[in-house]
Amino acid sequence: MIIAAALVLGAILGDLRARTRGGNGSDRLQYAAAHAIAFALVGLFVTIALDRAMSG
Repeated sequence: MIIAAALVLGAILGDLRARTRGGNGSDRLQYAAAHAIAFALVGLFVTIALDRAMSG
């Protein structure tokens, strides 16, 4: 669940960042995708760390 939330949050933040920099549709899509991937990767590591901490 953390990964999905991070993915969506990253896509939203990437789109907002591209909009503030005056990007067109392609720029917004690229920023959204790059941020979504990066945030999902961080979310994956957080999920793994929490799973290992909880299991012993």
